[in-house]
Amino acid sequence: MSIELTALTLAGLLQVIQFGLYAVPANLELGSGYTMSARDREPSREMTPKTARLGRAFDNHFEGLILFAIAVGVIQMSGQNTGFTAGCAVVYLAARVAYIPAYALGWKPWRSLIWSAGFLATLAMLMAALV
Repeated sequence: MSIELTALTLAGLLQVIQFGLYAVPANLELGSGYTMSARDREPSREMTPKTARLGRAFDNHFEGLILFAIAVGVIQMSGQNTGFTAGCAVVYLAARVAYIPAYALGWKPWRSLIWSAGFLATLAMLMAALV
């Protein structure tokens, strides 16, 4: 398997880990009555800021993962895997791993800089596919 596909697979597994990091405290804080409901109303209790940030980081990774998966798919299907695209994939994955504690702990401006590194790595992969 190529480095790009390995990074994509690990990014998918990271999303599963992020689900657990968010879901466990959210269930404890909101109660299973709310989290297992249809959620037609706002919860009667609030999550802690850290848990809410973990939820936003989880959602944000879904958004980034879509674009990264497109980049990996294009590179892989067109046979344009290079050391550069492999490096971009590793940067994306490392940035997404670093983004979790950066967001959960409210690191400013590091959270945004880490997010930018992952986004720019994905953009570079897409641009490399067009060259």
